[in-house]
Amino acid sequence: MSERSHRVAVLGGDGIGPEVTAAALEVVRAAGVSLDTKAFDVGAARYLRDGFVLDDATLEELRGFDAILLGAVGPAIGDHRIPGGVLERGLLLRLRFGLDLFINYRPFHGVEGSIAEGRTFAIVRENTEGPYAGEGGTLRRGTAHEIATQGSVNTRHGVERCVRYAFGRATMLARKQLTLVHKTNVLTFAGDLWQRVVDDVATEYPEVNVEYNHVDAACIYLVESPDRYGIIVTDNLFGDILSDLAGAVTGGIGYAASANLNPDRTGASMFEPVHGAAHDIAGTGRANPLACVSSAVLMLEHLGEEGAAQLLARVVADFDGDVTALGTAGVTNYLIERL
Repeated sequence: MSERSHRVAVLGGDGIGPEVTAAALEVVRAAGVSLDTKAFDVGAARYLRDGFVLDDATLEELRGFDAILLGAVGPAIGDHRIPGGVLERGLLLRLRFGLDLFINYRPFHGVEGSIAEGRTFAIVRENTEGPYAGEGGTLRRGTAHEIATQGSVNTRHGVERCVRYAFGRATMLARKQLTLVHKTNVLTFAGDLWQRVVDDVATEYPEVNVEYNHVDAACIYLVESPDRYGIIVTDNLFGDILSDLAGAVTGGIGYAASANLNPDRTGASMFEPVHGAAHDIAGTGRANPLACVSSAVLMLEHLGEEGAAQLLARVVADFDGDVTALGTAGVTNYLIERL
């Protein structure tokens, strides 16, 4: 058993979110880690009930936890009662910006039968700048002469701390490979900053092999030769797109985990599966909890529970059951038995 109990905020959210977070917590405890959890009611259902998204008091309370485990947030497909951006900017991006979760780390392991079967790589995405920072606006909205601008915010500070984290991750690999992905030939200002920072930091890591790919080429390579990658480092928008493609080629986003990290630990880091709320199977017991369990592995690493994290990671990697036949409870029990 772990010598200390970790305070974890649980944001189950919508659809299958509460089901997969409950499964992940059960498996973590079975691995011998003590958790003191508190559930927070946020997401689409809460917003439709009383208009609540995320207030200052809740954000500050979340800051004080050791970690946050998030399930999934969003309305059912076809439910248009929530305006676009309300949950994305008001909840998810506000958590990232407010808690300074400046790293989005997504490891990928190609499952049997996938395009990237047996391949392992990771994407390190800058998580608080780029086009998602909200710079821009509209003029003459709704007219034939409407103008819309959306700027990409890239600071030396923000880019460098992301790049340094990526290099640190690359040094942990057997094949120490880092690839900057951007569009430097067209995005000549932002891309130039990213390239210069990578070049500067690379001098401190001579053991790491550094390459560059345009983002469109990287999309092709992820499908045709994913084994060329170790760590991909990129900006917020490109990372958002590439990580979903990476999930698809490694077996589907139902297996993909992610960590929104504050390595400086000035706020609680947040861990979440990449998949959505899947309202169509909520309550049926058919949700695949493996992505959330894998996200919990990243949480355990962050909490310093290396032994439990390694054990659980091996159990997940060796999973060879039929998710469809086992269902949520069956997969959970399968993992616990093998612990």
